[in-house]
Amino acid sequence: MVLNVPALRRRGLASLALGAVLAVAILLPGAAVATTTTVDAATLTATELAMVSALNADRAANSLVPVRVDTRLMAIARARSDDMVAKDYYDHTQPDGRNVFDILTSQHVTWYNAGEIIVENNYPMEYTVSTANRQWMGSPSHKAIILSSDLNYVGVGLALRPDTGEKVWTAVFIKGPDRTGARATAYTPKVTAGSTSGTRTMRWSWNGADVRLQVLTSGLRSYAVQRSVDGGSWTTTFSSTTLKAANFTLHLGHRYEFRVRARDRAGNVGAWVTKVIDLR
Repeated sequence: MVLNVPALRRRGLASLALGAVLAVAILLPGAAVATTTTVDAATLTATELAMVSALNADRAANSLVPVRVDTRLMAIARARSDDMVAKDYYDHTQPDGRNVFDILTSQHVTWYNAGEIIVENNYPMEYTVSTANRQWMGSPSHKAIILSSDLNYVGVGLALRPDTGEKVWTAVFIKGPDRTGARATAYTPKVTAGSTSGTRTMRWSWNGADVRLQVLTSGLRSYAVQRSVDGGSWTTTFSSTTLKAANFTLHLGHRYEFRVRARDRAGNVGAWVTKVIDLR
């Protein structure tokens, strides 16, 4: 579909990166379409996550590891976009003189490298992600941040200008310590005859790995294993083990739940993975 529409009234792109050199770029966007000025919270969040997916698709197409979502960065990026809308400006430097690096530090976010990219367009919600992503990827300085091999976390924020419906996008990238829990895999338990007629022996195995980041992946450290009988409280079998299998004695007439989770060397734990054995 071809849209014949007016150009935006504000600058379209800007990027800010801190590394060996501080770089700023401002470009004019292409054509855009006027649209509604308000969206509900769920749509706003879903659209932000769609942008994260688009950025990671760009990275995957260039054989890079996805940047992981950091909820702190999501909040910072949203606040940056909100601030530009509330105070009617478009810049990396806020009216109070602070930039994203100041904000990261003031909010106690540990970072070793960082970059911010912003863009504005007034395409409808269903097109604003692809349009903003295309604008960013069409600019060498913005593309360099998106495709950086030295950044591992991201946050994306979107706000709408109430007078025009223009979409103000902010993406904040950092190189920071590993904050992503390791991932466990639980295999189907094998139940065989027990030492008595009322028991069974279960052999259960598991595996796992630390989620890979572009940089600073901590690596897998250990597993925790717990079990629950007949819906009771969880009891710990192993609080920290490098074992990947164990034997358990089960009694007929009971329902057992076993779960395992992995921990990385930075102390981040992943989700529990549960298996059920019902001997009732």
